[in-house]
Amino acid sequence: MNSYQHMADLYDQLMDEVDYEAWAAYVTGIFSRYERTPQKILDAACGTGNLTLPLAGKGFRMWGLDLSAEMLAVAEQKAREARLKIRFLNQDMAKLQLNERFDAVTCMCDGVNYITEEAELQCFFKSVFDLLEPNGIFVFDISSEYKLRHILGDNVFYEEKNNIHYIWNNNFIESNETVEMDLVFFVPQGQLFKKLEEHHTQKVYAVDRLKCFLAHAGFSGIEAFKAFSFDAPEAESDRVFFAASKNVME
Repeated sequence: MNSYQHMADLYDQLMDEVDYEAWAAYVTGIFSRYERTPQKILDAACGTGNLTLPLAGKGFRMWGLDLSAEMLAVAEQKAREARLKIRFLNQDMAKLQLNERFDAVTCMCDGVNYITEEAELQCFFKSVFDLLEPNGIFVFDISSEYKLRHILGDNVFYEEKNNIHYIWNNNFIESNETVEMDLVFFVPQGQLFKKLEEHHTQKVYAVDRLKCFLAHAGFSGIEAFKAFSFDAPEAESDRVFFAASKNVME
């Protein structure tokens, strides 16, 4: 189960090299590319709020949604400390139930890869379409097929950060095109280390297949970009961003 139960308290320490302000700037650049000026944004799979908070800091009215109550607790604490007004919701994005409308929806840092059933992903895309205001925009990213197959799949990684040691053992399952990830953390606790374990699963989604799912959900103006650019993805791009709009019929 992709719960992030143990990782919630460790996630920001392990990801401290990521420039989330740059991510937020790139997302707002996509808004500008589509000539959109959203006011109210839903950040699905928001985790600890690493994109939600920078976007709120830019003046957007942010809502954050995540399946992990532990990750949301961290996000809420960070928002309080930053004196940012953000509404956080504990909900499975694959089963969205919101009586709200948004000008934009974002889903970053592999949120889509964590939906491992295609039927559920198509349901998510349709739910996002329904949540969007006319001319709303949907922006998300994925770890690419190349990354999951050839970089992460069937590999073992070890890293130490801030005296936290972790081992990341991955197995690529060809039959359903998923990567099964077993993570073991050794966290300092006094003179000793506490061992924590988690299991995560991510699914491969080809760019063209996601474009088809988006079109089927009703989106238009669908584009895919090599990360942090407006160029088309390349064969060995490790991250791909997507943008799609809910256009009003003329």
